[in-house]
Amino acid sequence: MAINNAKPGDIILLKKGVYTTTTDVLIDKKGEKEKPITIAAEALGDAEITGSGGFNLVSSAAYIIIRGFKFTHPASKAKCSPGSSFCRWTHNIFETPGTGEYLTIAGSDHEVDYNTFQNKDSLGRFIAIRGAGSQIAERLWIHHNYFKTQKNQGNRNGAEALQFGLSGFSLSSSNSIVEYNLFEDCDGENELISVKASRVILRYNTIRNCPAQFTLRHGNFNQVYGNYFINTPGLRIFGDDHVIYSNYFESCSPAINIGNGDGEVADGAQLTAHDRPDRVLIAFNTLVNNKTNITQGARKSGLGATYITVANNLIQGGGPAASISGPNANALWEGNIIFNTNGAGDMPEGGYKTVNPELVRDAVGEFHLRTGSRAINAAIGNFTSVTADMDGQKRIEPFDIGADEISKEAIVARFLNPADVGHQAGKNK
Repeated sequence: MAINNAKPGDIILLKKGVYTTTTDVLIDKKGEKEKPITIAAEALGDAEITGSGGFNLVSSAAYIIIRGFKFTHPASKAKCSPGSSFCRWTHNIFETPGTGEYLTIAGSDHEVDYNTFQNKDSLGRFIAIRGAGSQIAERLWIHHNYFKTQKNQGNRNGAEALQFGLSGFSLSSSNSIVEYNLFEDCDGENELISVKASRVILRYNTIRNCPAQFTLRHGNFNQVYGNYFINTPGLRIFGDDHVIYSNYFESCSPAINIGNGDGEVADGAQLTAHDRPDRVLIAFNTLVNNKTNITQGARKSGLGATYITVANNLIQGGGPAASISGPNANALWEGNIIFNTNGAGDMPEGGYKTVNPELVRDAVGEFHLRTGSRAINAAIGNFTSVTADMDGQKRIEPFDIGADEISKEAIVARFLNPADVGHQAGKNK
């Protein structure tokens, strides 16, 4: 097999056809940064890998590129194992049947980009991020992928679209980026994206028509900004010291759910607990026509949340601005705008003003501030961790309230559509 003799810089091309494996294709070769080893289909999607095995980049594999295939072998056969590094899965189609994951990443410094993950109808995830020991995989870059059509598994656990980590990894830092991905019609279970790791940046993703929720389930110090949530259960938050800003929520229920903790990991609770949210910043988000807006559900003997800052959010239409049914000690509410909601609900007086923000829908379909809006330059407080708006434009003081900052800079983020992501997009990248 050509792979067994591959050297740095080699390109192994498979012609159009169906290739049937009888066992996993184990790859342990090392390319170089400027001379990766490329294993690719001659034309995108024309080489199908089926049979009983898939590509497994095992320990010591490095600088390997897997490009342009359609994978229809059984699930849980495409892997970057612990000890692999600096490999890339790009412009592939994953539709692997059976229980398990379409792609598992357990090594560090990998890139997963411009792939299509589609039509999953069994337990397992499109992508599962793992690690070794108690350390989550580090410095991953997951971008411009298309996740579409995942059938509900009877509300059983284990069918997220993207699961980033497990409880045992949750206190380890990943320093990874998940950006510019599109999720549509994914309903494997109640969690769509489940983050069980620390120091992950999730930005500029679009989640549309997914009945499942983006959850910061375990872990600390994650950043969630510039994401677009349309007709989905929004974002649920557990863990500490997260920064959540410049996100856009439309027609969601709820938009933002502040978790009601049932344990405090810092005080010795098990890592599997719903860790009480502490010191979380929820700021500069735009919420439009959501059935419920900012919520916290009830929990018997729940610990609630502490030191949550809810600042400079713009809430227009829909249900009450806030519906808080659990303890929320030492919360700070300031600078928020509400308009045409079903009242302020549990948002305290002094934490908001009722003003028409003069939102207008643009040609793409997003609500932006109209020139002259009273939300412009009206933010309260000093938020150095807030650096960008929902368009990817730089925040310039004094900040505007909500996810949109009026700017003449180039727009680098917006609603994503299928043409922007997946195996057919970015063909020259």
